[in-house]
Amino acid sequence: MLRTDYHTHTPLCHHADGTPEEFVRQAKALRLTHYGIADHAPMPPAREPFDDWRMLCSELPQYAAWIERARAEAGADLRILTGLECDWVPDIEPWVRELRSLCPCDYLIGSVHYLPHLASVDDALYANKSITGNTEKDWQLYWQAVTEMIKSGLFDIIGHIDLVKIWGRIPSGDLMEYYTPALEALQETGTAVEINTAGWHKHCAEQYPAIPLLRELLARRIPIVINSDAHSPQHLSRGWEQAVSLLQELTDKKLKQFDHPLTNRADISLKAYGSL
Repeated sequence: MLRTDYHTHTPLCHHADGTPEEFVRQAKALRLTHYGIADHAPMPPAREPFDDWRMLCSELPQYAAWIERARAEAGADLRILTGLECDWVPDIEPWVRELRSLCPCDYLIGSVHYLPHLASVDDALYANKSITGNTEKDWQLYWQAVTEMIKSGLFDIIGHIDLVKIWGRIPSGDLMEYYTPALEALQETGTAVEINTAGWHKHCAEQYPAIPLLRELLARRIPIVINSDAHSPQHLSRGWEQAVSLLQELTDKKLKQFDHPLTNRADISLKAYGSL
């Protein structure tokens, strides 16, 4: 089974470390076939500074140069792909479309970090309290944003799809009422979802997505990719074996890997997972 990682970061996001050469050497040591670089995308210049954990628009050339250094180090042994992790916030669609031309990408990851017009769900300020004052309301706003993001059709992979659980706050009752609209949108658009293994190292101590949601993704034959969300070379592809084992367990070991056209370039085909 081919080993890939499409969700990784660079020091330009201000909370990652490592040189392109260090990442590539680690990728080769792990025998990755594809190393995708998808750092936090800048916001429109008029909205900068937006926060302190993303590159500025003016730094896109530095980002391109960082990736070219990785390609030079990789040679023919490792495929280097260019991506961006784009935040879904109100009125962002035109800018995401423009980013495609400013930074030609093989794929885009769409992520919800912010509740609409409110704070970031993974901000440590909210470790012990909800953003709206009500967990159910947090989840409602979060999953509405996720569904809208998927329906936009702008993204190839959905990042850490249930990030809202990061601090361990989960509403009582059947969570399918939150999941179902997003699942339907994923089926309509053919968008892939990542198993983000970084969740095992967060407060929730669980991969994104949670097991019940992952079961439903597989049952609906929604493409799955395994990503580490690495912010340093030593975290590249972290937890890949555990994620593969989890997928095999959930699919009764009837797991296949297949080409999924996630990119806007016909000569690139990323690997996804599905159940037979």
